[in-house]
Amino acid sequence: MEADDKKELLGESFQGTPTVVPSQPTHTRKLYLESYGCQMNFSDSEIVASILSDAGFSTTREEDEADLILLNTCAIRENAEQRVRARLRQFKQAKGARPHLVVGVLGCMAERLKESLLEQEKLVDLVVGPDAYRDIPNLVEQVHGGQKAVNVLLSREETYAEISPVRLDANGVTAFISIMRGCDNMCSFCVVPFTRGRERSRDPESIVREAHELFEAGYREVTLLGQNVDSYKWNIDNKGVIKDEAQPVVRFAELIDRVAHVHPDLRVRFSTSHPKDMTDDVLEVMAQHENVCKYIHLPVQSGNSDVLKRMNRGYTREWYLERMESIHRIMPDCATSTDIISGFCGETEAEHQDTLSLMEMMSYDMAYMFSYSERPRTLAQRKYENDVPEEVKKRRLQEIMAVQKVHAANRTKSYVGRTYRVLVEGTSKKKEDQYFGRTTYNTVVVFPKEDAQPGTYVNVHVHDCTPVTLIGTITQDSKDA
Repeated sequence: MEADDKKELLGESFQGTPTVVPSQPTHTRKLYLESYGCQMNFSDSEIVASILSDAGFSTTREEDEADLILLNTCAIRENAEQRVRARLRQFKQAKGARPHLVVGVLGCMAERLKESLLEQEKLVDLVVGPDAYRDIPNLVEQVHGGQKAVNVLLSREETYAEISPVRLDANGVTAFISIMRGCDNMCSFCVVPFTRGRERSRDPESIVREAHELFEAGYREVTLLGQNVDSYKWNIDNKGVIKDEAQPVVRFAELIDRVAHVHPDLRVRFSTSHPKDMTDDVLEVMAQHENVCKYIHLPVQSGNSDVLKRMNRGYTREWYLERMESIHRIMPDCATSTDIISGFCGETEAEHQDTLSLMEMMSYDMAYMFSYSERPRTLAQRKYENDVPEEVKKRRLQEIMAVQKVHAANRTKSYVGRTYRVLVEGTSKKKEDQYFGRTTYNTVVVFPKEDAQPGTYVNVHVHDCTPVTLIGTITQDSKDA
């Protein structure tokens, strides 16, 4: 997976976040749901909330009043697991005073750590894998019957396509739409193929219908989610054979086009792309639609071809550079971001320098940067020695971050002096009299509220910036971008 639990974003880190909606008075039991890791996990939490709503659970912001506590987990990095374990120990103490409380773990940690969490450490009552969320109500009843409950079976078919997610983001402006599940890329450092199963794509009609429903509900931006969105394909198998001759084949470019046509005021983003699968037809569709945001997250992981081969990424440095060249040829103003791993197995100083040189060539708007963390069951664990000392990994990471900090600041400065169409997302965290939103390039803008409202578009003229944020004012002038 490309963007799970990225550790460093210019010094910031993803944290576990309570993801809740207001309680429904007709429901008698209460669910407290906490999500960790990537956008896919947050999207999955919305599916879980929907399933449990149908089973009589309302969601709550207060863990102390919950009858059921679920942690939707990430297993990409060891520190994510440590955070989850710490929270589970807190909840275990709470169970002493609340014997009716049921605590469970969902998601990527579930399959790998089911025996440890259930039997050895006795931290949870139920364990549920990413493809078994429909079974949660039954598993909860098993727990009330005095049993430990587990379902971590993976599926080649499950996409939860017909389930309308309960939107847990309180802003009512932006939303995620899951378009596929699982991953067929066997990157040697990654556990996702083992925790989320094989890749399968969701019916495009259900995706477009969900986008329509979101727009009618007032949402104005959707992000199409998948482990590798560029390999989305409907009605065609992995060998290129059409499954149903009476139905059209839909690939990612066609899917973007369909969602973009839902409404001109519905912005479309997507994550995450894979360099080996990104094709020019996707870029051309992006260029054709003003409401498809001009921003691509294209993880490189390393700037050295030999390291990429050990990572089993399926492309070389030269291939990646050619894909980036195509992006800027077809969309000259497109913003880009990436993922970078420092200190992968066997990485030499010269290979590290290749990563730094590629960064200098690309000048990314943003990057997720972290040092290599060996994960159980991966090809890298079985085949390679984790031989780069921790102090070297950390030093190389600091060098990568230092380069990116300069590039990010320069990219932000380059946006000053222009007028942008900005979707108002909500009140700024730092100033109550200001709103924040993002440009098509995914850069955050803050500006005085005036008469604007969340969920509307305004033209903002940018006159200043911090290293990562644009500062502007609403204007009646036409936009530049």
